[in-house]
Amino acid sequence: MTQQCTAAFDAIARPLGEFSCQYAPAVVHLRNPLALSNWTLVLLEIMMVTGAVLALIHSIRRLRRDGDPVNLALWCATAVYLFAVEIPLYFPNVFGIQDQLGVVFAHNAFTVQFLFDRLPLYIVALYPAVVTLAYEIVRSLGVFRDRGIVIGALCVGFVHHCLYEVFDQLGPQLRWWAWNTDNPINHPMLASVPMTSMFIFATLGPIVATVLVLVLVGRKDPRGWSLTWRTVLAGVLVPLGLAVLSIPTSLFGGPDPNTTAQAIIFSVELVVLAGIALPVLARQWQRACITANRFVRVFGPVYLGVLAVLWLSALPDYFRADAGITADGTPTGSLTYAVGCFAVSVAVVAAVAARRGTPTPVGRPEFVQPVE
Repeated sequence: MTQQCTAAFDAIARPLGEFSCQYAPAVVHLRNPLALSNWTLVLLEIMMVTGAVLALIHSIRRLRRDGDPVNLALWCATAVYLFAVEIPLYFPNVFGIQDQLGVVFAHNAFTVQFLFDRLPLYIVALYPAVVTLAYEIVRSLGVFRDRGIVIGALCVGFVHHCLYEVFDQLGPQLRWWAWNTDNPINHPMLASVPMTSMFIFATLGPIVATVLVLVLVGRKDPRGWSLTWRTVLAGVLVPLGLAVLSIPTSLFGGPDPNTTAQAIIFSVELVVLAGIALPVLARQWQRACITANRFVRVFGPVYLGVLAVLWLSALPDYFRADAGITADGTPTGSLTYAVGCFAVSVAVVAAVAARRGTPTPVGRPEFVQPVE
């Protein structure tokens, strides 16, 4: 256990909630939700777990009712991707990458924690819940049907980025997690958020996962064991895809990174993605060929509503912060960026949620021809 709980990790984790990984159970740790460091943790946890459960129910229904395995494969593949990419981040010393990676961040203590308090249950739920929401928004707008896999996946990445950044820009201030600002890998930053989180995890991850699932599952219409191994393979390959697509910024990384060059590249990539996705999403909305979607209509407003409440609770301390640090000693995110992402998220959720009625059965993914 000492091997897992390094002094560097403990130093970042302790200020979050006065807990230590020195005494954390190896598998699962259950806490009294009323005894957490602040009330926002419980609300966030309930919202994310609810979203993941609703996404799973929706995915199973899509398979049974419409014969489309993509939703279920995407839900499971993102869970596989979570463990493939996050576990090495939690235990770099165990995987022999301590010198290359170091301690990146630490989560606060939530009601349900796994793996020496490194992995909260809500993070496990976050991946499939928000990716499913982004995918269903784009699918319901008919982007895959009209524009194909690549443009559809880029739109999923953009929508996911907007949904995620409303959450990502708030987390450090409310002590949901803490970034290790002494680690060069977390720079450059936008306010308190590393741009690696904003682009690689909030944007590239969903793009790569969507493409892999649609190619491995959507084009084949597998069942049983074939669906299982294709789904697992898609999740396992996501980190490889991220590594390849991150080469432009990684060229300026290393022990002494050129953070200015990295910030420029990240910014250009996000601008290009927005320049592709926004016109496509707007045209699809104007065409009004939108499929009704109960999952988006239910979870979309819940997700944005809960985060709006949490942001409102944080604004007094945000505006009283000195040089980006609140009186409680927590760093603030970018309110301007979060508001922009929130506005886009509200628009795309509303575009789909406004379409009432029985969801249109589409059977196989709309852009895919059966493989004989």
